[in-house]
Amino acid sequence: MTAGSTITQSATTSLGRAARELELRRGEFDLAVHLGCVRTLPDEGGGGRRVARAEIDRLRSEAGFPETLHERVKAVGTTEGAALMGMTTTRFTRLARLGLVVPVKFYLNRYRAIVWLYLAEELRQFAADEKHALLMKGRTPEGLRGQLEEGVDLRPRNWRGRHLGFQLRQSEDPWARAAVVASLLDPAAVAEVARDPYERAYLNRLRPDRASGAAPDSPAALIAERIMTADDPDEIGWLRADLRQTLAEAREDRPAPRPSVSLVPPMPATLRERPPAPARTTDTTDAPDVARSRKLLGWLRRRNADADLPTAP
Repeated sequence: MTAGSTITQSATTSLGRAARELELRRGEFDLAVHLGCVRTLPDEGGGGRRVARAEIDRLRSEAGFPETLHERVKAVGTTEGAALMGMTTTRFTRLARLGLVVPVKFYLNRYRAIVWLYLAEELRQFAADEKHALLMKGRTPEGLRGQLEEGVDLRPRNWRGRHLGFQLRQSEDPWARAAVVASLLDPAAVAEVARDPYERAYLNRLRPDRASGAAPDSPAALIAERIMTADDPDEIGWLRADLRQTLAEAREDRPAPRPSVSLVPPMPATLRERPPAPARTTDTTDAPDVARSRKLLGWLRRRNADADLPTAP
């Protein structure tokens, strides 16, 4: 079933209800969607994504439901992950920093420390592979030790790569796909590729949410923003190349929207049709008559005032 399939509203359900019917907590359900364990569809009414009833029935009919579904989306931290693989937390952290085990999500604890989570199923598979025996218990190879001494930490980069793949799988619109790539670059890098300000504004409007669970501009939000933004030169390079490619595809599909009206509102028609008021001029030909009228008026006022004066007895 493709994301573009046409399905009636009655044949789908909301994400929240789907999570309840699949007996998953919302975080587990979101991760199941992220991993492709639960397939979603765009809402025809533009209200986000939904889950087909047939998809819920398929998952509920699997052997071992709901335990098998829970195991597929179980995410563990460093301590539990190290215990699953039979090693110390220090060795586990080394493997994670080297990019040998890849985090699937992260969160910030109350001390604003980054907590990386890993799929338990992937960790078990890594530990069971005989090719990893030396990494599990032996001395770390010299080349890898050198990288650790230089401070390498590929956890943020590997998470971004995984997150990018998920977002692109969920996006069919060419401009939305370009916005996904742009969301992992800082604004300056995006501006170097998308020089048109209207295109940048459109990409920003379509960029996926960077939900960190923290208030905007708070220290926790700034830490999450740093994790979500590429900082390695190689990573920035291939993201810029991807953005050029996705932008070219988006432009072929349609141009970015631009303002269709002038920023200055037109003059109302009643004002445009009103004839101009005549210019005020001073007619000097009537000046003598005006002066005589003023003198006569003053003489009459004085005469009336004299008439009102009391007479001597």
